[in-house]
Amino acid sequence: MRSILLKLSALLMVLTLSGCGYNTFQSLDEEVKSNWSEVLNQYQRRADLVPNLVNTVKGYASHEKEVLTAVTEARAKVSSIQATPELLNDEAAFARFQQAQSQMTSALSRLLVVAENYPQLKADTSFLNLQAELSGTENRVAVARNRYIKAVKEYNVAVRSFPNNLTAMMFGYKTKPNFAVENEAELSKPPVVDFNK
Repeated sequence: MRSILLKLSALLMVLTLSGCGYNTFQSLDEEVKSNWSEVLNQYQRRADLVPNLVNTVKGYASHEKEVLTAVTEARAKVSSIQATPELLNDEAAFARFQQAQSQMTSALSRLLVVAENYPQLKADTSFLNLQAELSGTENRVAVARNRYIKAVKEYNVAVRSFPNNLTAMMFGYKTKPNFAVENEAELSKPPVVDFNK
């Protein structure tokens, strides 16, 4: 009788564990990590383009030191952040990473605006190729970030949903940070249209 009870207990335990969500957390966590790796891959691709872009612009607009320095410093800041898997579980570190990437985007935008003032630079084949490559990379970054956002959403919903949340608490799974819009308050303001300017 006792062996039958033990076997029934073991069977009940196996059935309970199979429905607890543990395996779901494993696959969702791996999906988040995989998508994060792709985000990092695209950011690295962008960072690798920066020196070539800066050198090309420097040849035509060497007196635009402030902009060139800002791009170089933004790249250095991005490179200094250790993008380890632990970053995904630390909201403050994730925010620093996101801020550094945002500064890089801003610096590159200023660099491209400067390039508009130099017709010879805009006609340079190397610059045009780098600009096209940068544009393609920015699109890849957007796609990779979007996939990451969706994977984190799915993971976070699983962590917070009953009964999976019990398993999440038991095994230490917590929600993961996601990308956010930096100037959310500014986006909620209606644009000012003035035809008198």
